Amino acid sequence: MDSLKFVTAGQPICNGSAGYDKAFDILQNLNLDGMELEFVHGVRMSPANRELVKKISKEKNMVLTAHGPYYINLNSKEDDKIAASITRVLDTARMGKELGAYSVTYHAAFYMGMKPEDVYKKVEKSMEEICKTLDEEGNDIWVRPETTGKATQWGDLEEIVKLSKDFKQVLPCVDFSHLHARTNGLYNTYDEFCKIFETIGNEIGAYALENFHAHIAGIEYGPKGEKKHLMLKESDMNYTDLLKAFKKFGVKGVVVCESPIMEQDAVLLKDYYLSL
Repeated sequence: MDSLKFVTAGQPICNGSAGYDKAFDILQNLNLDGMELEFVHGVRMSPANRELVKKISKEKNMVLTAHGPYYINLNSKEDDKIAASITRVLDTARMGKELGAYSVTYHAAFYMGMKPEDVYKKVEKSMEEICKTLDEEGNDIWVRPETTGKATQWGDLEEIVKLSKDFKQVLPCVDFSHLHARTNGLYNTYDEFCKIFETIGNEIGAYALENFHAHIAGIEYGPKGEKKHLMLKESDMNYTDLLKAFKKFGVKGVVVCESPIMEQDAVLLKDYYLSL
């Protein structure tokens, strides 16, 4: 990545059911940079749409990322569900590679009442299988576990960074709204944002900041963490200082906006970032 790109989480809301052709026209007209493909209910896309997305994104120089299914839990108590979860991560990576996506992300696991260090070992074991399979298939797409929004979900910053250090194909997807929600209000000041980038740069390496993948949205939260996404200006998410931290550290990559009307907030984020 040569700069920071701003994309929507799925097709713009104003596109309705008009399809990918119209969706990319809207993104271009809004001066946005692409789209995260949402495979949250299964990695499915018709052959016709695959060809269309590949063609239009290339013609318009749009960035693609992909989000894997919600039904992933690499810490399931049932072996067949772990195997199915591994397959869903692999299928997301395969689809992403076919479509020319920059990276793919997913929610990795739940703690299920277990000790975090024991859950880490199970996630690590599954990631070893995932990375080995992708390497054998010649698929080098970035595979990114996402920081999660509830304390019951595996995926705080430390865990995501550690996993990224263990595998060369793995880098973080930092959902800043999730970090803010799972800590019930922390990770929302300029200094805290800078600390995140410092940690990633120091622990993983500068390349992690030069190939970044972030999620940003307004968010409602409580003592148990994330409740729902909000528009940025309807929440306490300190996106202005966050973007200042992005600028300070020269971060390059993709910022995915997940607000309810994501194209509006994606424009807000990009316009503010470019004004700095």
